[in-house]
Amino acid sequence: MGLKVAMVAGEPSGDLLASRIIDGIKQAQPEVHFTGIGGPNMRSRGMHIQHPMDKLSVFGYADALKQLPSLIRTYSSLKNNLIAHKPDVFVGVDAPDFNLRLEQKLREKGVPTVHFVGPSIWAWRYERIHAIKKSVSHMLVLFPFEVDIYRKEGIPVTFVGHPLASQIPLKPDMQAARLRLGLSPDSRILAILPGSRASEVKLLAPRFLQTAQQLLKHDPALQFIVPIVNEKRQKDFDEIYASIPVKNLKTFSATETGRPVAWDVMEASDAVLVASGTASLETALFKKPMVISYVISPLMKKLMEWKSGQLKPYVPWVGLPNILLKEFAVPEILQDEATPENLAAACLNALENTAYILEVKQKFSLLHETLRQDTAHLAAQAILNAANSPA
Repeated sequence: MGLKVAMVAGEPSGDLLASRIIDGIKQAQPEVHFTGIGGPNMRSRGMHIQHPMDKLSVFGYADALKQLPSLIRTYSSLKNNLIAHKPDVFVGVDAPDFNLRLEQKLREKGVPTVHFVGPSIWAWRYERIHAIKKSVSHMLVLFPFEVDIYRKEGIPVTFVGHPLASQIPLKPDMQAARLRLGLSPDSRILAILPGSRASEVKLLAPRFLQTAQQLLKHDPALQFIVPIVNEKRQKDFDEIYASIPVKNLKTFSATETGRPVAWDVMEASDAVLVASGTASLETALFKKPMVISYVISPLMKKLMEWKSGQLKPYVPWVGLPNILLKEFAVPEILQDEATPENLAAACLNALENTAYILEVKQKFSLLHETLRQDTAHLAAQAILNAANSPA
């Protein structure tokens, strides 16, 4: 019997990350049996799926409370199975609320545990480091600055790079992306990305569309492109767009290239108005000047403050590009400041200020090189080392 590796991924991005780690482990050690919770990408690599990934897919606090009984049943079932049939190593991919609890129980039973994607303790709830120290034998992190945090706390850690940095080309091809989307090669284009969640579209899309209306007063020929993640978000966006129509705007819900539609939209644009989150990092990897914005409801703000015990993050930035560069390389316009007038002024700068655009692209190129590592190989080696080490 070969090595036994248990894994848990709780959402599509984690499923994709985990599948690449499985590939890396198999390259180093072909006779490996994988089991746990995952999605179609992990299943396609031969992993035995004990529970489908959607059992862990919850969005927001209200959804988490509603799904709590199902989450508890899934957790108990998997925990009991893994304790009864001890794997050689456990790998939790993101999903920290679920995985860290499971990792602690398994580590207490002598199972080495590896956690991939360190929780953002550098921004919110640093006290979670104590739970991580009890739960994790080895931490794999996406960003180089995280290494010092975990080393300082005595937690073994490896920087493995960000997989997106290997998937997104070092030199974007704007004209090829425009051709794929059927866009004019000569137009000036602003990409608008109001987010993929219903709450984000509801709060950000109206402001972003009003911003586009403001920009058209300055440049009536300016084009706008919007990626839509699924039919539900298309319906949400269309309802808002009906009351705030914008000339020269196109939405895209799919491409025939096999790439995420948002990537084609980013690559085809001159600049991007984007909701804070992973999309801002993707935008940086496509070397695009951007304006980062975010708005949350008063209730959600209170819930975040209550859960974290903080009124604001530890770091002064919310956008990943700025956090990684440790400066306001691109503007962040948040909450009440996110007016159409403020957003439009920042977008104009991102579209027209030649010196600023060149400076941002140079910074993002260096950032891309830093994050571009052989993630699958580095993660696989750390996992195999952990499997042969005490928990």
